[in-house]
Amino acid sequence: MKNISRFFKQAQWLIGILLLVVWAIVPAHAQTPDTGWLTNPAHPPVKARVALTGNANESTNAVEGFLEINLSGDWKTYWRSPGEGGVAPTLNWQASDNIKDVDWQWPAPQRFDLLGIDTLGYTGDIIFPITLYVEDINKPANFAGTLTVSSCTTVCVLTDYEFELAFIPDNLKPNAELLHTHAQAASQVPKASPQLKNISAVWDDTKQQLQVSASKAVNWQSPDIIVDGSSDALTDVAFSVPTISVNGETVTATYSASSWMGKPALADEAIKLTFIDRDFLAEQEVSAKAETIVEAVPDFSFASAIAFALLGGLILNIMPCVLPVLGLKLSSVVTAQGLAKVEIRKQFLASAAGILFSFWLLAAFLLILKLTGNAIGWGIQFQSPLFIGVMMAITALFAANMLGLFEIRLPSSANTWLATRGDNSYVGHFIQGMFATLLATPCSAPFLGTAVAFAFTASTPTLFAIFSALAVGMALPWLLVAAMPSLATKLPKPGAWMNRVKWLFGFMMLATSVWLLTLLANHLSLLWLIILSFIVIAFFIIRTHKVHGKKTAVIVSGVGILLTAVTLVTASLTASKWVTPMPPDLAWQKLDESRIAQEVNAGNTVFVDVTADWCITCKANKIGVLLQEPAYSRLKAEDMVTFQGDWTSPNGYVTDYLRKYGRYGVPFNIVYGPAAPGGIPLPVMLSSEDVIRAINHAKGG
Repeated sequence: MKNISRFFKQAQWLIGILLLVVWAIVPAHAQTPDTGWLTNPAHPPVKARVALTGNANESTNAVEGFLEINLSGDWKTYWRSPGEGGVAPTLNWQASDNIKDVDWQWPAPQRFDLLGIDTLGYTGDIIFPITLYVEDINKPANFAGTLTVSSCTTVCVLTDYEFELAFIPDNLKPNAELLHTHAQAASQVPKASPQLKNISAVWDDTKQQLQVSASKAVNWQSPDIIVDGSSDALTDVAFSVPTISVNGETVTATYSASSWMGKPALADEAIKLTFIDRDFLAEQEVSAKAETIVEAVPDFSFASAIAFALLGGLILNIMPCVLPVLGLKLSSVVTAQGLAKVEIRKQFLASAAGILFSFWLLAAFLLILKLTGNAIGWGIQFQSPLFIGVMMAITALFAANMLGLFEIRLPSSANTWLATRGDNSYVGHFIQGMFATLLATPCSAPFLGTAVAFAFTASTPTLFAIFSALAVGMALPWLLVAAMPSLATKLPKPGAWMNRVKWLFGFMMLATSVWLLTLLANHLSLLWLIILSFIVIAFFIIRTHKVHGKKTAVIVSGVGILLTAVTLVTASLTASKWVTPMPPDLAWQKLDESRIAQEVNAGNTVFVDVTADWCITCKANKIGVLLQEPAYSRLKAEDMVTFQGDWTSPNGYVTDYLRKYGRYGVPFNIVYGPAAPGGIPLPVMLSSEDVIRAINHAKGG
């Protein structure tokens, strides 16, 4: 009997333990409600469920959960704004008890194109985080209603799923599996991000277009920006697939808007922007400003880039920096007098080959800088004092040779690279083409900047292909003579006039040497610059005396002194009433991006000039436009602020600023204002009309 009694006592003890376990487990499951998969026999490819994670916040009366929709095969459903077609899933929860509100959160969608119709939505398994706000967290709640899902392939089906979840909010127990599922879904929901800055939206009512721009701390990779909004003005408004351009940290997207209800009017409306990029999601709301959209340079194909490069190289021949190159070009024609057509063709092909080789050297140099993480840009070699010094010495030797101050006579087997004038050395013509290229690079030309920017952001083969096209474009005058050698014979027959032409070209090259010498002032002290100047002057006077005699040397020295005196006197008279001088330079402030935003917010208009002392196109813009009326007076107005970025020497801050706008060379001018906080870039070659138009546009006039 004792054994039986002991057995029953042990059994009772075990049963008690089991009851405690059941009591602990069953309420936990009961208090983390999950409808399980809901299906509709009329549409088996789609199923849905509603679940609560068990997390409840007593301070906000919020209960955490999610909706999950599973679509098999090619079926898809839609985002909150489905695009040009489709219907977003909806939730009717009016049959619920003790539920005050439901917050439905939407993961970032995909774009779909069906028969030319752009839609936004999801495929596969998609989880929508939801937050239920209860009226009383201590009382039982019943979340009940109908989930309606629109799913499509080539046909679309609307399916209803009835659901009901009864729970007591403050008795919920967290479920690790459901919490993990909810956390994964929440990570796919775009939220405000501190990485985004300078976000703007512009609505052009005339074009019925919306343009959005934003910057990110890290460069954009392959971004997409989705536009929608909850205001009445955006109801039934469809936005086209955007045209997107990326300039380093800045992305710009342009959309066409349409509505079957009539003409959209989105000025001053709140626009929701959803940013989707590689490893980056964000959402931001911004007000659309009424403004005329300035056409941005579109993304273009490799073939278009090649065409731009050819045009840019060709136009480079007629840019302001053509002066030092002109002597080399025309000298080729002059020295071709009396030669056989075959020889003329070979010489000009050799010069064209020199141009091509020089562009390849530039491409290789820039590629090395790019791979090592250094700044790259068109004409960047002029930031090096060593390069400027070497080029100054070479152009001075060219000038002296053309002025007849010396002749290099070396064995023909040496084929010395300086044999460029007195013989038929193909090496000499090759070197001539090389230096024509190097002397032309301080200029930027229309189309050239676009092609170079495309090259710098592309692969290595593309970089060399673009620079090869630039070379062919610049070499076209040489190639034209090579194709039609008879052009070289159209000049008058050789005679005394040829010596005068050589002297003219010699002085042109000498002027180039002087210009290069002035550039060294940015890198050398005044003492060294004076010493170097006296060495060059002494060299020319001594050689002139030895070759042309004492009388010529005295005349040249006298002319040099006279020109120097005239220059000094003219400079001193610029402030007097006897001479009409160029107006004083504008009150440039050092480039500071944060100051730009401050000035624009204060209602001012900002003009930015990125320049360099070695940039001849920059000088032409300044003298021909910025210091001339009407641009000059407008830039000096009280509501104008002028900033200048100096790229004469390597400057990382200015380089980064240029990269933000996809620029890799100077000049670069841009206007900001209350109506254009993102800036209006100006053409490479300025005109007064361009400057005034951009200022008025940025100001809002």
